[in-house]
Amino acid sequence: MTLAGKIYNPDYETAVRASFARQGLMGTLGAWLSEVAPGKITIEVPHAKKLTQQQGFFHGGVAGAIADTAGGYAAMTLMPPGSEVLTVEYKINFIRPAAGTLLRASAEIVRAGKNLLIARIDVSCGTPDKCDSCAIAQATYMRVETAV
Repeated sequence: MTLAGKIYNPDYETAVRASFARQGLMGTLGAWLSEVAPGKITIEVPHAKKLTQQQGFFHGGVAGAIADTAGGYAAMTLMPPGSEVLTVEYKINFIRPAAGTLLRASAEIVRAGKNLLIARIDVSCGTPDKCDSCAIAQATYMRVETAV
């Protein structure tokens, strides 16, 4: 997926990975990028006691954080060099407890305009081999210019 049929940043993967590496929260969560493709990002987080709520499930705040971040980076893959994105809004529906050894957020851009992009994000949990949906999110992101 590209904006107006053009690839605006052929080096999008390097830009995304460099930006992700600067994210303090993702580092704190132990998160990593497991997929980086035009309009698509997947982030994974391993289970850790410090990331759980009182019943031992992944905390909803962790699910929301990786969903928002995955959507933002999916949007960034479609932006020209010198661009970043900011979240305008997101909504998340939790559909089952986030139980398992891995939490995964897979985002895909469903509408890419010049300055606003819409992402659909599936958050799943389980094991690396089998994850089931535990939350569904939708988010809007806006393009902001940065120094190239």
